[in-house]
Amino acid sequence: MMKPTRLSNTIKEHRVELGITQAQLAEQVGVSRQTINAIEAGKYSPTLELAMLIALVVKSSVESLFTLEGDLPHRG
Repeated sequence: MMKPTRLSNTIKEHRVELGITQAQLAEQVGVSRQTINAIEAGKYSPTLELAMLIALVVKSSVESLFTLEGDLPHRG
């Protein structure tokens, strides 16, 4: 079983707003629909390259799509 990540995302909201399916997004970024499903569900953290491609397709920034959750290191 895959370990959940500390990375949450709003990909689904952006994708639905654009009216595209997981399969259509997957095709545009070159991965499987299952990969998009796992990312949206927080079961898989995408590479930086894939995150950037997804952001381009859904017309957003990486920073607005992804958020780190939980205990984070403090900036000093």
